[in-house]
Amino acid sequence: MYYCLPMLLDCGYKILGVPPTATQQQIRDAYKRASLRTHPDRVPVDSPDRDSRTREFQRVNDAYYTLSDRDRRRDYDAARRDYFGDKSDTADEDIPRGGAGGFPWSSFDFGGSEPERQGRDSNQFGSVFEEMLREEGLATDETDENGQRRSVPTKSFWSIVGAISGGALGFIVANVPGALAGAVAGNRLGAVRDAKGKSVYDVFLELPQSDRTRLLSELAAKVFQTTLGR
Repeated sequence: MYYCLPMLLDCGYKILGVPPTATQQQIRDAYKRASLRTHPDRVPVDSPDRDSRTREFQRVNDAYYTLSDRDRRRDYDAARRDYFGDKSDTADEDIPRGGAGGFPWSSFDFGGSEPERQGRDSNQFGSVFEEMLREEGLATDETDENGQRRSVPTKSFWSIVGAISGGALGFIVANVPGALAGAVAGNRLGAVRDAKGKSVYDVFLELPQSDRTRLLSELAAKVFQTTLGR
């Protein structure tokens, strides 16, 4: 099956805000900014903007999935040249050259069920999310008892989350009676997390919606400030 997605009209490069000559690092940096800007958890679940943000976040992930891999990017560039001719880098045409048939998005693995797509988007964002947290001092890498490396929250991460809602952090110690106070959100929760073996992205996914919103906003502010300072 071939897909004629709205993303085609904007071009994957335009969605991420980079030129077709962008380096792989520039594409990754652009994805960091775009994913934080459009992430649906930046707004409440009942927000009227939630659906549109979800669609835009999916478009950002589709673009990055295609352009972050050198082979997929090469095939994508070649396909756009075939469909848009010499205008492939800047075209805003509604219909690809050659008429019906649409752009062969199935070549870039955009098929599958909605849960499969959501899983792909989550894994893709999670990897970059953890990298951003490490860059901002909110996560660090460590090796577990099986020799596997993973990113885990730092005290700075817990200080942000603890300031949001200390009691809500009881999700980490589900079978331990009593709520945890925000005042002990640092070392104590870090130790509990280590025992549970959770990565920082796993912790993020289990936070209440309001806490995820606050954490994403805090991270976005740090990332955008870092970018402007370069």
